[in-house]
Amino acid sequence: MRKIVFVTGNKGKFSEVKDILASKGIEVIQNKDGYPEMQEDELEPIAAYGAKLTAENLGMPVMVDDSGLFIKALNGFPGPYSAFVENKLGNQKVLKLMENEEDRAASFKSVIGYCEPGKEPLTFTGTVDGNIDFEEKGSGGFGYDPIFEYKGRTFGEWGDEEKNKVSHRRRALDKFLEWLQ
Repeated sequence: MRKIVFVTGNKGKFSEVKDILASKGIEVIQNKDGYPEMQEDELEPIAAYGAKLTAENLGMPVMVDDSGLFIKALNGFPGPYSAFVENKLGNQKVLKLMENEEDRAASFKSVIGYCEPGKEPLTFTGTVDGNIDFEEKGSGGFGYDPIFEYKGRTFGEWGDEEKNKVSHRRRALDKFLEWLQ
């Protein structure tokens, strides 16, 4: 069985990636050491930087994931700052920001960064377009899942197995797996 080191401290991300890659015969090993994230407006350079830095530091091939929720009415906010905003404000305050907004369009975006020591990093991007719901719904998933509506239900209502078939992370991982093979 092929093994990949996934550098993340996010339990939800690790669980999703582990489940998706296990179905393809790949074992995912979590490394929680983390890395300093550069401040950028786009996720791709952040994931590339993180993958290269951790591959060099660990001396082995690694994968990282940088994800974000991009809300149209908020000019793409929180975008690359999604984890920070989720930790400091939470879903209820994001919903408060959206209170008087008619345009509820949003995109979940995930960028997988992969790098081997001494090589340049590669990035694989997956996106899901949906809307910000008016309230939190469902107890599944993590982060913004209970407020991100896709095809009539929030990701929090989907359940992990079902969500993992359509999520932004799944779409990025599918591109990564296509390259890997």
